[in-house]
Amino acid sequence: MSIKKEYQVKDYAGKLAKGFLRNPLTALLGATILIMGYLALNVMPREEDPQIAISGGAIIVAMPGATPKQIEKVIINPLERKMREIKGIKHIYGMAKNNVGIVNVMYYIGQNREISNLKLYDKVMQSMDDMPKGVMQPIIKPFDIDIDIPILTVAFYAKDGSNVDDIKLYKIASKLQERLNAIDNVAKTTLKGARKAQYNIEVDLQKLSAYHLSLGQIMKAVQSVAVDVPDVKGHTKDNKLVIFGIKNAIDSIKDVKSIIVAQYMGSAIYLRDVASVTEGVDIQNFQTADILFKKSADAKLSKEKSQVTLTVAKLAGTNAVFVSDDVIKVLKEYKKEFAKEGIGYLVTRNYGVRADEAVNELMHHLVITILIIAIMLIFALGWRESIIVTFTVPAILAITLFVAYLSGQTINRITLFAFLLSLGLLVDAAIIVIENIHRHLHAHDVDSKEMDEIVVEATDEIGAPTNVATLAIILTMVPMAFVGGMMGSFMKPIPYNVPVALIASLFIAYIFTPYLSLKLLKKPKHKHHHNKGSR
Repeated sequence: MSIKKEYQVKDYAGKLAKGFLRNPLTALLGATILIMGYLALNVMPREEDPQIAISGGAIIVAMPGATPKQIEKVIINPLERKMREIKGIKHIYGMAKNNVGIVNVMYYIGQNREISNLKLYDKVMQSMDDMPKGVMQPIIKPFDIDIDIPILTVAFYAKDGSNVDDIKLYKIASKLQERLNAIDNVAKTTLKGARKAQYNIEVDLQKLSAYHLSLGQIMKAVQSVAVDVPDVKGHTKDNKLVIFGIKNAIDSIKDVKSIIVAQYMGSAIYLRDVASVTEGVDIQNFQTADILFKKSADAKLSKEKSQVTLTVAKLAGTNAVFVSDDVIKVLKEYKKEFAKEGIGYLVTRNYGVRADEAVNELMHHLVITILIIAIMLIFALGWRESIIVTFTVPAILAITLFVAYLSGQTINRITLFAFLLSLGLLVDAAIIVIENIHRHLHAHDVDSKEMDEIVVEATDEIGAPTNVATLAIILTMVPMAFVGGMMGSFMKPIPYNVPVALIASLFIAYIFTPYLSLKLLKKPKHKHHHNKGSR
């Protein structure tokens, strides 16, 4: 009488299959993985392009009266030498002009922006004692590339028949801007093409020459009165508080015209004597924009109106879809007020909608891919085997999405490309496992084995070669993680997400493929023929 020898598991694939085959928590684990993936898909921030960390800044140092040669010698060159002491700087550009010097600094891509800005400020302050007399306090302007790209732009314009002028349009748009700044995760809002109210002074150079005056005198005279005078507070001898204020010197166009710019032969020369003063908009602002309308789809562009464009940028790493939706909600709240004032608006760019459409399109193509795989497997192996492999694709992507969420990634066109790239590789391990199980179930000695043993042995057999093949594919992705510069930062999600997806595909194939095979597959029934003996 021969004793049947139990199959000895040799690889981790067989150990995982055996450990989870009859475990009551395996089904719960599968459901948990799918739920985690669904939550990660809905919670992960969505954006069209990845936000790349670009560090740098501009140092602006003014020295009134200095020539470009002097600026270069006493400001630009010392600052450039000091900047080269900072580790991580890639480029330094100096620019000398009359009265001012500018040094632009660019760090290597990937440097921490906050730390880089701190280094920049520290070095500039260290070099201040080397600056000559007459140099003003430097202005340090860090690059804010993270928040300078808007996710939403809205164009405001005056409707036909309304009495809204440029100044009123600016005031209403500015009021909305203050409201939008209070929205969570809104980083920066700007108004482009806005016209502000101001007094315009146009100096007559011939009259200026006749009175022997310069433009500098005119400017100083206007600046001396165009200030807000603060309240003056003091105490009397008996400790009583005395408060009085001085009225602002300029309240109307008449006040501007009455500014005394000089004395000539004992008489005061007023601003109105040498210049024309008008009340209007900022005529020195050339950053204006127009909006064009069509009367019909076939008609040419006919109507042209001035517009004010409001831009909204989000904080780095936040969801562009949620931020843009919140802004649109606020716009709808102001819709009645805009209609009352005769103001129309158009959303000319919505980054959130485009990011959302990209993710939804991926999900749509993913479903189509899963269906194609399922149909192919029905003809190749059978409909039960097809169901088992089909389950593995969303499970693997669920793990990959959840790991990406935990690592602080966003869903953007590069992470989507990484998922699509790995999509064809995800089912390899599951197909190999299910194909080997299918082969074992149709072997000649299948009747002498239990279903548990068949499933575990089939999984264990292909463990080592499948592991090596998957590792080889992962190693082809690893070099991409060491690519530097803009391209390296842009393509970083690929070497991060593809290996995670491939490793997840191994675990899913070794745990759930045997488990589902035990539930769905059955040993085929073989008919045994016996020869009948004659009597």
